[in-house]
Amino acid sequence: MRVAARGAPLAAESVAITAPDRGWVRVAVAASGVCHADIGTAAANASLTTFPVTPGHEVAGVIDDLGDGVEGFEVGDRVAVGWFGGSCGHCDLCRVGDVVHCAHRKIPGLSYPGGWAQTITVPADALARIPDGLDLFDAAPMGCAGVTTFNAVRTAQVRAGGTVAVFGLGGLGHLAVQFAAKMGYRTIAIARGADRADQARELGAHHYIDSAAGLPGQALAELGGADLIISTVPRTEPITELVDGLRVHGRITVVGFDGGSLELPAAKLVMNGQSVTGHLTGSARDTEEAMQFAVTTGIRPLIERMPLEKAGDAIERIRSGRPRFRIVLDATGQR
Repeated sequence: MRVAARGAPLAAESVAITAPDRGWVRVAVAASGVCHADIGTAAANASLTTFPVTPGHEVAGVIDDLGDGVEGFEVGDRVAVGWFGGSCGHCDLCRVGDVVHCAHRKIPGLSYPGGWAQTITVPADALARIPDGLDLFDAAPMGCAGVTTFNAVRTAQVRAGGTVAVFGLGGLGHLAVQFAAKMGYRTIAIARGADRADQARELGAHHYIDSAAGLPGQALAELGGADLIISTVPRTEPITELVDGLRVHGRITVVGFDGGSLELPAAKLVMNGQSVTGHLTGSARDTEEAMQFAVTTGIRPLIERMPLEKAGDAIERIRSGRPRFRIVLDATGQR
């Protein structure tokens, strides 16, 4: 599914398959997730200058061919590829293991053709091994939504028995709630509408706050406050009020955002030792650990399958806010 030129729609095209270059691997795609970030990629916006564009950065499938020099993988291995699509391996950040922030980091769909296709060819260092017990369609969202929320919780260093609040219960938030609960934290879900309460508790939340019924930060403070708030909603404006729900030394981690700016009460942050930080994603190794944790604890993304050729419809549903969780494109019916 490609965009041929700026302003053109997504369309199915036949593309010749070529052998992977040295250090690269071709993967036969089974499942490919649809992320909010794909809206811009599919629209071929101004940041994209090379056409055609094939979106897709939540991919799961089976290795189909190996380029020269690839070690540690074999044809037939089940693998996932996420937002992290490879790094240079030699810059200062790569040398300390922070490959996610490599200045030359590659992103499927932006740096090379993405996963809304029957095959994708990627650098070998982008591959995450899928553990036994995890279905390919459940594995696909783990390369972006899964590893992002998994790392956001586990790297925050919340004290044992602490409280984690998740703002938003969509494609990112429903996974963040599960990870926080399974890691043993008192977990509070925040979303719009009283009708989401039962589902939040089914995902593992111990409490639910209806953000439409009042100020969520204030409601969170009335529950004792949170050591960590993960903001998964693609809006920055509510974060100002959410600070009221932080405990002393609490932290807000932003994983969902728009083009807006933050207005923060500096006095509160200073007096209470609080912080607001951003979080991007994780490495291929982090994705493997997220998937293994999911298998061990029973965490699964809530997904809706759509045929690959319906990628345009999937984007429209994401743009309109209709799907509550994750859409995964099925490429197996195209073979």
